[in-house]
Amino acid sequence: MISWQDFEKVEMRVGTILEVIDFPAARKPAFQLHIDFGEAIGIRKTSAQITKRYSQEALIGRQIVAVVNFPKKQIGKFMSECLVLGSVGDDGDVVLLATDVTVVNGSRIG
Repeated sequence: MISWQDFEKVEMRVGTILEVIDFPAARKPAFQLHIDFGEAIGIRKTSAQITKRYSQEALIGRQIVAVVNFPKKQIGKFMSECLVLGSVGDDGDVVLLATDVTVVNGSRIG
């Protein structure tokens, strides 16, 4: 169990995917994502193993939920700056967490 204070430290925000790039250097099939989290946070990059369920075209403009206050993580030659959140679907593939209506980029989840 974690405390409420621990949970409040995790900064989950809504962002819009601006760019999706193939990531052939990844061990498992993945995309590099550039996500707009609004003026205060800016654009962050990350990678996600979501190539089975989502096409590059379907991801552009989609709002997702991500953790934006983890330390940066080196993935090969790529630096990940946030963690996109998802759930494992029945087929074992990741289903992205998202809002059901459009909200302001950078809106906090919690």
